[in-house]
Amino acid sequence: MEKTWRWFGPDDRITLGMLRQIGVEGIVTSLHHIANGDVWTYDEVMKMKLFIESHGLRWSVVESLPVCEAIKYGGDDRDRLIANYIESLANLGKAGVKTVCYNFMPVLDWARTDLDYPNPDGTTNLYFNRAEFAYFDIFILKREGAQADYDEATLLRVDELRQKMDADSERRLVENIIVKTQGFVNGNISENDLDPVARFRELLDLYKGIDADALRANMKYFLEAIMPVCREYDINMCVHPDDPPLQILGLPRIVTCDADIEAFLEAVPDPHNGLTFCAGSLSAGAHNDVVSLARKYASRTHFVHARICNVLPGGDFKEASHLDPRLVEVVRIFERERPGVPMRVDHAPLMLGDGEMGYNAGYSFHGRMLALGMVSGMMAAINNESNTEKR
Repeated sequence: MEKTWRWFGPDDRITLGMLRQIGVEGIVTSLHHIANGDVWTYDEVMKMKLFIESHGLRWSVVESLPVCEAIKYGGDDRDRLIANYIESLANLGKAGVKTVCYNFMPVLDWARTDLDYPNPDGTTNLYFNRAEFAYFDIFILKREGAQADYDEATLLRVDELRQKMDADSERRLVENIIVKTQGFVNGNISENDLDPVARFRELLDLYKGIDADALRANMKYFLEAIMPVCREYDINMCVHPDDPPLQILGLPRIVTCDADIEAFLEAVPDPHNGLTFCAGSLSAGAHNDVVSLARKYASRTHFVHARICNVLPGGDFKEASHLDPRLVEVVRIFERERPGVPMRVDHAPLMLGDGEMGYNAGYSFHGRMLALGMVSGMMAAINNESNTEKR
C-alpha cells in the first residue's frame, strides 16, 4: 500500500517537509479554502498539486470534495451542485488526481463525545459515550421523539448523568459533537457560529421526510450523474462508511454494514464506484466483522483508513491500538490483494506534547507518526512473508 497522510493545507502545523522525513509517500488533502458547492478550478487544483510535488510528495487522494447537503436530501439546487461537482472532478482528472474520498452522511461527518479521553499510559484518544450522546440529543438538542431512540439501559445512564451535568459540561458536549469535529473540514458547522445548536437543528430539519430508501435513491442519482466523468478521467470515487455506523439523531444512515455496502455497489456497478475501507468506522459497530468485510470488498476498495475501535459495554467505543490483531489482518488483506492502494493512519492518540500544539481532533503528529511506524512494520513483515512463500 502507498503510505499517505491527511494534511490540511499550507496552514497545517505539520509541514510537508516533516512528512517527507517520516516516510510519507502521498498526501491526502482538499482545497479547504473553496466553499462547499463551488467549482474547484483547474488552476487551483494545479496550484495545490505542484506545491505538494515541490516537496517530493504526490497528491494521492482528495479527502474530500464535499457532497453538499442539497445533493444528499435532494433539494431544488441539486442538479446545479452536481454539475459543479462534475466540473471539479474533470479538473482533478486533467491534473492527474484520480482518487476522491467523500461521504454521504447527513449533517455530521463523524461523532465523538470526548476528544481527549485519558488512557492508562498517559496518552489520550477519541471516545464515544452513548449515554452522553443521548443526553445531548434529549436535553441539549431537545430533538422531538429522541428518547424513544434509546434503550432502557442507556436512559438509566442518562438519568445518572443529569445529576452531575452543569453548563460547562453541556458546552463541552456541544463543542465535541458539533463544532470541533466538524469545523476544521469543509463542514456545515463553523467554530465562528454563535449558536451552533440552533444551526444544527436547522440542518436536521432539512431531512424531515427523508428515510434510508430516499437517501439511497439520492446517492444513486448522484453517482449515476458523475460516473461518465469518472470513466473519462479514470477517477475512483470511494465513499467513507458512516461514523459511527449506527442510526443517530433520527437521520438515515446508509453505509453502516455489509448489506449497505453491497447495496450501493450493486446500485451503481461501475468499478469507479468504490469504497474507502475505514476499519475504524466499521469496527465501531459490534455488528461488523472488519476482517471479513475487508476480504469481501478488497477489489472495490480504492482507499484504506488504518485504524480500529473497541466496542465497550453499553454501546460506547474508543480508538484501539494500531497493533490490534484485527487491523494486522486488514493490512495483510490489502497489502496482498490491493498493492499500491493509498492507505493513511487515522485517529491516533495525543502523546509527547501533541495536546499543546492545537492539532485537529484525531490528527496528532507524534501519535500518527507512531501509528504509521506500526503499520509500516506490518507491511514490511507481510511483504517478507510473501517473498518467502514465493521462494
